[in-house]
Amino acid sequence: MQIALKFYVIELSRYIIAFLMFIYTTLSVVSVFSKKKKLVSVCTSIQSGLLLVLMFLCFLDLTFVSGQEEYLYLFAFITLFLFFMITIVTIIYDKSDRILLNNMCLLSGIGLCIVSRLSFSKAFRQYIITLVSFAICLAIPFFIDRFKYFKQLLWVYAGVGLVVLSMVLFTGSKVNGANITYTLKGITFQPSEFVKIIYLFFLAALLYKYNSFKWIVVSALITGAYVIVLVFSRDLGSALIFFVAYVMVIVMATHNYLYLLSGIFGGAIACIVAYNLFDHVKVRVVAFLDPWNYIDDQAYQITQSLFAISSGGWFGGGLMQGRPSDIPFVNQDLIFSAVCEEFGLFFAICLLIICMCCFCRMMMLSYMIADKFYQIIVYGIGVMYIFQVFLTVGGGIKFIPLTGLTLPFISYGGSSVMTTYIMFYIVQGIVIKSRNYESVHDERKTSPDTKISQ
Repeated sequence: MQIALKFYVIELSRYIIAFLMFIYTTLSVVSVFSKKKKLVSVCTSIQSGLLLVLMFLCFLDLTFVSGQEEYLYLFAFITLFLFFMITIVTIIYDKSDRILLNNMCLLSGIGLCIVSRLSFSKAFRQYIITLVSFAICLAIPFFIDRFKYFKQLLWVYAGVGLVVLSMVLFTGSKVNGANITYTLKGITFQPSEFVKIIYLFFLAALLYKYNSFKWIVVSALITGAYVIVLVFSRDLGSALIFFVAYVMVIVMATHNYLYLLSGIFGGAIACIVAYNLFDHVKVRVVAFLDPWNYIDDQAYQITQSLFAISSGGWFGGGLMQGRPSDIPFVNQDLIFSAVCEEFGLFFAICLLIICMCCFCRMMMLSYMIADKFYQIIVYGIGVMYIFQVFLTVGGGIKFIPLTGLTLPFISYGGSSVMTTYIMFYIVQGIVIKSRNYESVHDERKTSPDTKISQ
C-alpha cells in the first residue's frame, strides 16, 4: 500500500510541477512583452504565489520520497526566504522591477531545490551564501541611487580588476588545473566572478565619455590584458565571457557593426590558438566531436550528461528517481542535465525560456534608460548573463564543447551565486534610479510654478 502511494505521488508530482512551471513561464512571457501595466501587475502577482506553490510541491515530493524530514526544514527556509525577498524588496523599493525580481526568485528557488536533492551538506552552505548575498544586495539599489561618482572612477576600475586577477594568477589555488580561486581567512572564492562587474563599470565609464577609434583601441588593449591574465590562469570560460561582453558592448555603444565582424574573426583565431596551446581544450573538443569513441575516458562526463537528459524524457523521472551523481561535477558544470533527468525536458525548456525572459527584460530596460553609463551596464549584465547560460547549457547538451562554467542561480557555487545576485540587484538599482528621476522630472513638468514659468 505504501509503495503504491509513493508511486502515485511521484507520478502526479511530475505532471503537476511541469504544469505549474508552464503557467509561470507563460505569465513571464506575457509580463515581459505586454505593454499593459495592469495586465503585467496581475501576472506578476500570480507568479509570486505560483513560485511558492512550486517550491512547496518540490520539497514535499523530496520529503515523501526520501523519507527524510530534514527537507521540510529546507522548504520552510526557502519559503520564508522567497516570501521576504519579494515582500521586503517591493516595500523598500516600490519602483523595483517585479518581472526580474520574480524570475530571480524562481531560478534561485529551483537552484536551492536541485542542490538540496544532490547534496544535503552542500545545500546548507548554499543557503547561507544565498542569505548573505540577499543581505548585501538589499543595500545595492540605495547605494546606486545615492553615490554620484561611479562615472569618474574609470582608471580605478581598470586597475583594480587587473590587480585582483593578477593576484589570483600568481598566488591563487588551483582547481582542476586552473588558478581560479583565492582563500582569505578560510573563505574560498573565485575573484574572476566579481571582476566581471568591475570590468563592466570600466567599459561603461570609458564609453560614456569616449567612443572614438583611439579610445576603442585603448579599451581593446585593456580588455586584452584582462583576457590574457585569465588565459594564463587557464580560466578560459571566464576569458570567453569577458571577450564576448566587450565585443557586444562596443557594438551597442558605437553602432558600428564592423567591430562585430572583427570580434568574430579575432574570436575564431583565439579559439584555434587555445586549441593548440592547452591540452584540456583538445580533450573537450575531442569529446565534443566524437564522444562515443571516448565514452570511458575523455568523453565520460558529456556522455553521462546526455544519458541523463535522454532518460528524463518530457516529464522527468521524478525527484530522487534519477542518478545525477553519475555525472562528474554535476553540482556545478552540468546541473542542467540533472534538472532534465528529474524534472524533464518540458520543465527544462520552461527554465530556459525564463532565463531568456530575464535577458529580454534587461535589454528592454537598457533601451529605456536615458543615461548612457547606466544603459551600458544593464546591457552588459544582460549579455554576460545569457551568454553564461548559453555556454553552460550548450556544453551539457553537446551543442558546443564543455566550458566548465556554472549555470547562474542554479548551480552550486558561492562566488557564482553571490555575483549573479549582485548583478541582478545592480540592474534593479539602476532601474529604480531611472524611475525616480523620471518621477521627479514629471512632477516638475506638472507643478504650478513650472507652468507659470513656461
